[in-house]
Amino acid sequence: MGNSTTTDFRNGMVIRFNNELYTITEFHHVNPGNWRAFVRTNLKSVRTGRVIEQRFRAGEEIDEVRVEHQNWQFLYVDGDEYVFMNNESFDQQPISKDMLGDAIKFLKEGDVVELLVDSATEKVVTIELPNFLELRVESAEPGVRGDTANNVTKPATLESGAVINVPLFVNPGDKIRVDTRTGKYVERVK
Repeated sequence: MGNSTTTDFRNGMVIRFNNELYTITEFHHVNPGNWRAFVRTNLKSVRTGRVIEQRFRAGEEIDEVRVEHQNWQFLYVDGDEYVFMNNESFDQQPISKDMLGDAIKFLKEGDVVELLVDSATEKVVTIELPNFLELRVESAEPGVRGDTANNVTKPATLESGAVINVPLFVNPGDKIRVDTRTGKYVERVK
């Protein structure tokens, strides 16, 4: 149990609020003149990934959860669980698909992610995927010649099994960069 206050806020901090774990994604100290100062925060639910806006009184006590950032490598899928290995201790840890969120469909074997582990209980609190991952296009329809519209896209299947929309010039075998936060194509990688 961390005895922290709003002055300790920082992005990525994990707090327990209403018996749920949240990471702070942004915060602003607001000083409205003759009113009491407060802090407006965006909290991302560790469990659901949903973001809520929450205000705290300035100086209010916060239940901070101390976490360690550890690098783990994705090994393989086992039913509904994704198995990761700690890059230092070589421990293996299965993590249920529910905890991993939508972006998990872009993860391929060998990718390294950051696990936030509760220092006190050693339990995995949440998983942070890189914001961008590079993936090979396994299959995509050929682009239609003569289609000159700029924003036309076609579905492509990536090596991780995810299907996303890509521009017509992207072909099987190409490597593309995907934004894991939006699930959208960013660019073709040479």
